[in-house]
Amino acid sequence: MAEVAKYRRILLKLSGEVFADAEHSISPPVISSIASQLADVIELGVQIGVVVGGGNILRGKAAEDAGMDRSSADDIGMLATVINALALQDACEKRGVQTRVQSAISMQEICEPYIRHRAIRHLEKGRLVIFAAGLGAPYFSTDTAAAQRALEVSAEAILKGTKVDGVYDRDPQVCAEAVRLPLLSYLDVLSRGLRVMDATAISLCMDHQLPIIVFKLLEEGNIRRVVTGEPIGTVVHETGGRVPSH
Repeated sequence: MAEVAKYRRILLKLSGEVFADAEHSISPPVISSIASQLADVIELGVQIGVVVGGGNILRGKAAEDAGMDRSSADDIGMLATVINALALQDACEKRGVQTRVQSAISMQEICEPYIRHRAIRHLEKGRLVIFAAGLGAPYFSTDTAAAQRALEVSAEAILKGTKVDGVYDRDPQVCAEAVRLPLLSYLDVLSRGLRVMDATAISLCMDHQLPIIVFKLLEEGNIRRVVTGEPIGTVVHETGGRVPSH
């Protein structure tokens, strides 16, 4: 029996760090793996938007801590997201996936400007849309950009791909007793200071009851598992006790 997608349209949030490996800030094998998963999910008929971070190249807050002006650092970080977006576009196009990069900062020679209605039309035509340059303004994270773009294009869920298999009560890389939390409410995340997305992004999702699913990205087939409703990772939604149906 053919698999049926639980979601018609999703927004995938990728941190810049997932693009890197031990030797490269942009790892071709890692990007190839992500592109293969995206191509597989698009074949199910799922419409996918992607917001990419730039932390593998530069993080605005870290640069500020090192003495750089925060606005300048965030400008550089936004340009870093465009580099990652173009790299992912190249890998996806090689797999036959029609892809458009839309940037919140105008750079018409290499990508489209972000235009909401155009992005929606691309999604409806089965194209992958990669949103780059955050919101085009300093002091806003790509987490917040992901929540904003998801709401603007009427995505049914945000999928946050990470290096771990969900949200834990403690750092699992430091504490062997850390416990994965399969279901959380938005208020749980905010009150406990859990590292899911920043507070602005969580608040946006809470205000509009947009679920967030945190899962391990670089395990082959995991994006497909999420969109077909397999219970993997951590689901953040309104009540924290029962996964909403769609």
